[in-house]
Amino acid sequence: MSAYPPPPDVIDGAVAWIFGDDFDIDLVVGVANIKSYDPDHLRSVCMSAYDPDFVDRVRPGDIIVGGRNFGYGHPHYPPMVALRNLGISAVVAESFSPGFWRGETFNGMPLITVPGISDAVAVGDGVRLDWRRAEVSKQDGTTITGHPPNARTVAVIEAGGSYELLLSEHRSTQPLTEGSAR
Repeated sequence: MSAYPPPPDVIDGAVAWIFGDDFDIDLVVGVANIKSYDPDHLRSVCMSAYDPDFVDRVRPGDIIVGGRNFGYGHPHYPPMVALRNLGISAVVAESFSPGFWRGETFNGMPLITVPGISDAVAVGDGVRLDWRRAEVSKQDGTTITGHPPNARTVAVIEAGGSYELLLSEHRSTQPLTEGSAR
């Protein structure tokens, strides 16, 4: 069962951080912390190498922006556990490392590909993300559109992850046994 509820249709927040190209997601918590699943510890080390005020600044609904090949490296879960527990609701990037995209999408995190996003926003910009349409709107009225997720990816995110989606699909296809009612 997922510890994270599905995201709202439209996510309102701010750009919490912008990463460059080929960013190794493990660096969010530091390689020394990559085997920790203690949420309090992960929170305490999250982004400490980049911005010591990050933990105090992030608010629920904020997003992370990345360049090309975001999530490069091994697709470890602790960095995203730390970011999610701080309130990060989505990652919008130029492109994603396939292993990272697969792992986090199937954990129910909206990972939205929007070419040009890293040059279109700045840290602290207020944004509204319609993740189904891959539209990022800034407070100045500027909208940048990327590649909307396919129907199956939307279903996974709406369910809160692939595990929850598979459980719901499995429940709906269970054959009736003798004595059970429809």
